[in-house]
Amino acid sequence: MTQDALIRFENVTRVYTMGQRKLFALREVSLDVRAGEFVAIVGPSGSGKSTLLNLISGIDKPDTGRVWVDAREVSAMGENALAKWRGEKIGIVFQFFQLLPTLTALENVMLPMELRDTFSNHRRERAQTALEQVGLAERATQLPSELSGGEQQRVALARALANDPPILLADEPTGNLDTATGARVVELLGELNRAGKTIVLVTHEETLARAASRIVHVRDGRIEEPE
Repeated sequence: MTQDALIRFENVTRVYTMGQRKLFALREVSLDVRAGEFVAIVGPSGSGKSTLLNLISGIDKPDTGRVWVDAREVSAMGENALAKWRGEKIGIVFQFFQLLPTLTALENVMLPMELRDTFSNHRRERAQTALEQVGLAERATQLPSELSGGEQQRVALARALANDPPILLADEPTGNLDTATGARVVELLGELNRAGKTIVLVTHEETLARAASRIVHVRDGRIEEPE
């Protein structure tokens, strides 16, 4: 890895088998993301954008090539080590909010800390701080059904921040939001980046991608042109 590369793909190929067909999600991709960058991955549906995020987080593994994150070869780690590492290093925001409907906003944000066995007396305080970061401190006791789509996505973002990971991965986080609300979510990502988080955003919307410090275009599993 180069000295300041936090994330590195080295000639990564990922192939999915569907019956007799082979679908190349990524083809010999090499990419560096430096610590503190805000990178937007842009491309049409099926271009390989989400596969990139899944490989960074260790949810998926490459068929060939290697993936490094924070000086660890993620693609070579076992599942138990990956789960522990992911809880410490990675926060993930999805297009679909994936909040538990019977838990309040605060309780949803506390969940990742419970999985990491964070001391119980610290969980509530840290969850409240995360909600404050996304401007939802006053909605802490509300259920997801009592929140707007934009508010639910901000709760999901707070949940991703719960363990204070250095890296945030956002997979089409504005896909279910109106334009103005989506822009606010991306603005929040920018604020978190300026506070020191490394952010990788997947989107098909060029307008939103312009908030990033660098744009990488992906098509047919290949990187077209980093900017």
